[in-house]
Amino acid sequence: MRIGTRLLTVMEGVRIALDALRANRVRAGLTIMGVAVGVFVVVALSSVVQGVNESFARDVEAAGPTSFFVYRRPIGGFRICDGTDETCPDRRNPMITMEEVRMLERLPRIRSVTAHVASGSNFRYRDRQVSAGIDAYTPNWTEVDAGDINPGRSFTSAEYEAGSRVVILNTKLAQRLFYESDPLDKPVFIDGVVFTVIGIYDYTASPMGTPSSSTDGNDPKAIIPWTTGKSALNMWVLGNNLIVKPRAGVTAEEAVDDVTAALRGTRGLRPSQPNNFEIVTQDRLMEIYNDLFGTFFVVGLALSSVGLLVGGVGVIAIMMISVTERTREIGVRKALGATRGTILWQFLVEAVTLTSIGASVGLILGILTAIGIRTAWPEIPAATPLSSIVAALMASAVTGVIFGMLPAMRAAKLDPVAALRHE
Repeated sequence: MRIGTRLLTVMEGVRIALDALRANRVRAGLTIMGVAVGVFVVVALSSVVQGVNESFARDVEAAGPTSFFVYRRPIGGFRICDGTDETCPDRRNPMITMEEVRMLERLPRIRSVTAHVASGSNFRYRDRQVSAGIDAYTPNWTEVDAGDINPGRSFTSAEYEAGSRVVILNTKLAQRLFYESDPLDKPVFIDGVVFTVIGIYDYTASPMGTPSSSTDGNDPKAIIPWTTGKSALNMWVLGNNLIVKPRAGVTAEEAVDDVTAALRGTRGLRPSQPNNFEIVTQDRLMEIYNDLFGTFFVVGLALSSVGLLVGGVGVIAIMMISVTERTREIGVRKALGATRGTILWQFLVEAVTLTSIGASVGLILGILTAIGIRTAWPEIPAATPLSSIVAALMASAVTGVIFGMLPAMRAAKLDPVAALRHE
């Protein structure tokens, strides 16, 4: 078949499909809706995942491109642990002490080591109460954080050493406690202990928050000196973790080797003994994160498959009805010389047209959703990847071909004499 003839057949199939839409609005609407839902889920989910991926990458890099994290125990999404030594041997790992922090800071290739513990607390100002996260840091925490303190300031080394009861509130917590009034130098009760507000913290990376933060970036939280958290609030320092920043020109691998050797030497571990601490690089954090979000993405794909299945069943139904209603027309076409391939091709074009309309609707809704998320939460740069658009359109076309094949084959196999007699 020549290209021109094939093109005419395609255009005719599209026209007939549109006529079928108008004639069977309810059935066609259900078909389009099923395909649209499937495509929408894929496009919207991939857009959000890409935006959150970029946000999380910024969060991880906030500490510096070569920085890494030291934890008392391994972190991960799907570890099975019932609290016994068999499943959780690392639960007996010793805490990371402040003596070890100072030891690591003296390593030649290490620029800074920031200690951190986190918990949740109750905040009260006058008659207003808010439950929020609280992060306790050493004074150098601003070197490894993407946030900004304005107005106000961070706590000083002297305040840290003295365990001063000073607090930095993030923007969300300050708004909930003080509304529109100035919070600086005002007293705030944290778990019944009075603190003085010295600064307002605005997180500028993304809503995910830094990997060591007690909450997501946009959730209410406060920051206090590490020493104050231990002495005034009895925070759980056994969960002490570190953010290690190498000096300029030092790779993460080199710094990790230095820190590993230093901690093993300080703890007296023999070469045959495993580490009783966990070092997590930015690449490893991204792997853990991708494992978690990969699971949600698979669930989303399963949901989209259900939508496409519903649309496919609708394609079979509406195309079978179309074949039945146009049996005599098929007979006339065959009598005039139309081959089985021509009839098969025409009905497949109709089926793909139906699913393509549904895919277009789902694609538009998915792109609009990404734009809405990006507008409402600028920190999440949700954008629809070109690969998702191509995959959605291909999936809809394949759905139309697969589910339209049976009606098309039935139409192509009709006997022209019997079809002409059909009423």
